[in-house]
This record gives sequence, structure tokens and C-alpha cells, in this order.
Amino acid sequence: MFCFVLIVSNDSSPMEVELETSWFLQCLHAYFCFFLIFTLITILPLLSLLFSLLPRPKLWCTCEICHTYLNMSWSKQFDNLCDWYTHLLKNSPGNTIHIHVLGNTITANPDNVEYMLKTRFENFPKGKPFSLILGDFLGRGIFNVDGDSWRFQKKMASLELGKLSIKSFAFEIINCEIKDRLIPLLSSFAASQKEQHRVLDLQDVFRRFSFDTICRFSFGLDPKCLELSLPMSKFAMAFDLASKLSAERAMTAFPLVWKLKRALNLGSEKQLKKAIKIIHILAKEVIRQRRKMGFLAHNDLLSRFMCTINDETYLRDVVISFLLAGRDTVASGLTSLFWLLAKHPNVESEIRREADRVLGKNQELTSFGEMKEFHYLQAAVYESMRLYPPIQFDSKFCVDDDILPDGSLLRRGTRVTYHPYAMGRIEEIWGPDCLEFKPERWLKDDGVFSPENPFKYPVFQAGFRVCLGKEIALLELKSVTLSLLRRFQIQLATRPHPTLRFSPGLTATLSGGLPVLIREREVAPA
Repeated sequence: MFCFVLIVSNDSSPMEVELETSWFLQCLHAYFCFFLIFTLITILPLLSLLFSLLPRPKLWCTCEICHTYLNMSWSKQFDNLCDWYTHLLKNSPGNTIHIHVLGNTITANPDNVEYMLKTRFENFPKGKPFSLILGDFLGRGIFNVDGDSWRFQKKMASLELGKLSIKSFAFEIINCEIKDRLIPLLSSFAASQKEQHRVLDLQDVFRRFSFDTICRFSFGLDPKCLELSLPMSKFAMAFDLASKLSAERAMTAFPLVWKLKRALNLGSEKQLKKAIKIIHILAKEVIRQRRKMGFLAHNDLLSRFMCTINDETYLRDVVISFLLAGRDTVASGLTSLFWLLAKHPNVESEIRREADRVLGKNQELTSFGEMKEFHYLQAAVYESMRLYPPIQFDSKFCVDDDILPDGSLLRRGTRVTYHPYAMGRIEEIWGPDCLEFKPERWLKDDGVFSPENPFKYPVFQAGFRVCLGKEIALLELKSVTLSLLRRFQIQLATRPHPTLRFSPGLTATLSGGLPVLIREREVAPA
């Protein structure tokens, strides 16, 4: 809105005033004509482009599910959107639902998951709509690309991560981070709690631990986020914000809103742009430091990628993808596991008994290979992620018209989402005790761990896009759990809610963190 003020001197004649007024109105008319033409030339093509980038869901739908989604009335009964989806999927034929306003078909049917991730893999890529949502954040990293770019990154990463030398290297870093930082930090809090009753956010500690670990393992650099002073990392905070705001893009029923906000640099999109700028600056600094230190003789993953790739932007996106995979997912898995262990002391006790049996009392892990003997611990980790997967759902886009095994019709361009969180809560898949935390379900009669069909348990994805860092992630989860349970008594600082409450994000993050009280265990005689 513009305000114009016409100033006329007292000694001007009426004719002069009339002429000046007429001239002003002509200028005003010319200005608005110019403004209208400028709008037609610039804004309308922009709107047309944005509409062309949109998938074609219904802009409005009167069905009960869409109505509930749009007005968020589900929140009156459920703490989390994933719990509402679980309710719908459990009570739907074929365990599949359709959110018309999102153009999204959501399934918790193992046969459908296998069809998407293996049988008809080429017809269910990440797709351009998904890549657009996360493109500003993840760029051309492995989680946001298809085709040759994905195959290249998969080949590079799988060649390295499959080597015994890399697993041993990861074990050394994880073990060092636990002994030199994690245990001293928790011991310090345990000592101070006797006098000050201090509460520690264990989720924050795990995020710092996994951030330090993935940086040392992947880049050969140490951000030192887990030192006793608990320094805040500007990079880590920007990463959290970018993850949260990118996830909100994916949840909106009207993508045009965030696209317009991005084009005009407003609100949440302005925040996202600033956060990504910080991430890019620091990711480039990681690459610069690695070049300065030399990379030909180092074991970290970035050094190995840099031997083949010279594109700075591409390497930057690789750095960001490594961080997303190695930091947020591991921290999420540890947080939910320790919440469950605090509620199930019998499971905690069994893990410690197994450790004494495998290692001997008061003896510590000395090699990567010893982890193979911890069957009950492995079962507890898998069971925790069955109920609380770090990535609650994953979406693909249907290239050509298709039909899922349960009979669901898919038009090309449809977003198709499989939902591991809901799958862990369906009786037809896991039995009538599916809501119980029960590690024994993963053990044979002789106590040996036995994995399930990955399409029934797609926590690490499955098929061709199965998680390449699965073994390293499990090593980290088990090493931390084993070390902390044998050294500390960890209890929830507040009365536990029946279910966990999550904040928006690309991975499952607890709203309000995980406040705990910590006490050192007395060392038992050997």
C-alpha cells in the first residue's frame, strides 16, 4: 500500500493547482499501469512455474481422513501424527490408507513394502517431488537422489563400509569417545547430583556423542561437542533447525505455500535458508581442512570419496548426508532404547548378566569381533527400534500406474509411503503382544539372535536401498548401551508418559528431551 502526498504552495493559482493535480494523476495512472504490467510479466510466470512443480493431489477433500488431517482434530486423541496413522492403518483393509489432500498412499503391509523396495524398485524412486522438498538441505546426497548418482554413491560407500578395517576403525573411535568423554561426563553429573539433584538430558548427550563420533569417523575431524563444558555447536543447531523445517515442508497439504515463502524469502523458509547457509559454510570448511591435512593416507570416509571426486558441491552434499545418517538416527535409537530400559529393569539386568558371561565381570570390550556374542543385547536393540524406529516412515513416488499386492490402485505421480512405526504395532505382523517391549521375540530356543524378514521390519530399509551403515550404527548403539548399563544406574527424572512424544523432524526426536538422574554403580568383586 502506497501513500502519496501532493504539496501545493499557498500562492499557486487555481489553474496551476488544477494543472499540477492533473499531472499528478497522470503520473499515478502511469505508475499503476507499469506496476500491473510488471506483475503480469514477472509474478504470473512464477506462479505458473510453482504450480507446474506441484504434484496433483486434491486441493480439498471431504472424506473423514482428509478432514481430520486438515483441521488436526486427530491431536485431541493422539499425541503424535504417527500414532493416528497407526490407528488408521491397523483398522484399514490391507493395512493401507489414502490421504487424498496429500496425494499420499500410506501402507503398513509387508507385501506392499517388498513390492516397492524390491519387486518393482525402478517404479518407486525417491522422485522429483521428494528431491525438491529436501533439495535445499541435502542437495545431491545419497538420500535425495536416484539413478546413476545414487548407484555411484552406494557403490563407493558399500565398498568402504563393508571392509573389516573400516569396522575396526569405527570400533576404535566409538570406544575412545565412550571412555574419554561419555563416561567422564556422566560420572561428573552423577557426582554433582548427590549435592545439587541435577537432571541431565540424555537425548542431548547422545546427539553430541553421535555428532562427535560421525565427524571423527567420516571426516577425520573432532568437533568436541561432548567435552565436560558441553559446548554448543553452531553447526549442530543449524542442522537441527534445517531438519525440522524440511520435515514441515513434507507435511503440508499445500506445497505452494512453502514454495511461495521460499521465493519471497519469508518466515520459516527464511529461517531454513539461513540454517542451510551455516551448514554449507561449515561443510565446506570440513572439506578444506581435510584437503589441508591430506586425505590420501587416511581411513575416514570423506578422504576415500575425495580420492575419486573433485566437485566441491558434490562433496559438500556427501558430508551433509553422512551427518544425517550417522548423527540423528543413532541418537534417536539410543534415546528410545534407554527410555524403554528405564521402564523395564528386567531387560537391563539381563543385558548386564550377558556382559558378565561373555566378557567376565568388570572386563571391557577389546575388539569389534566380541560384539557377535551379545545375542540378547542385539535383540534388545532390534526390539527397541521395532517400537520406535529412528525414521518412522519413508516415501517414494510412483513413476507409472501400478497396483500394490493388496489391490491398491496407484496413479503415476502418487506419493507412496511405507510406515515402519505403524508396522511394529500391528498384530497381524508381530502377534497379540506387539505393543510389549520383548527382546525374547528375536531369540531362538538356544538364545541365539534370529533376524526377521526385512520387509516385515524395514527399520534399515530393505531391498536395493538397504542402509549401508547398518553394521556401524548397531556397533555404536550396542557399545554405548553396554558401557553405560555396566557403569551407571539411569532412571527417568519424571514420571514416564505411556508413549513417547515427538517433535517434527526427519528423524524421531523426543519433545522435551530425555531428562534422567544418574548414579554410579558399585563395582562388584570379580
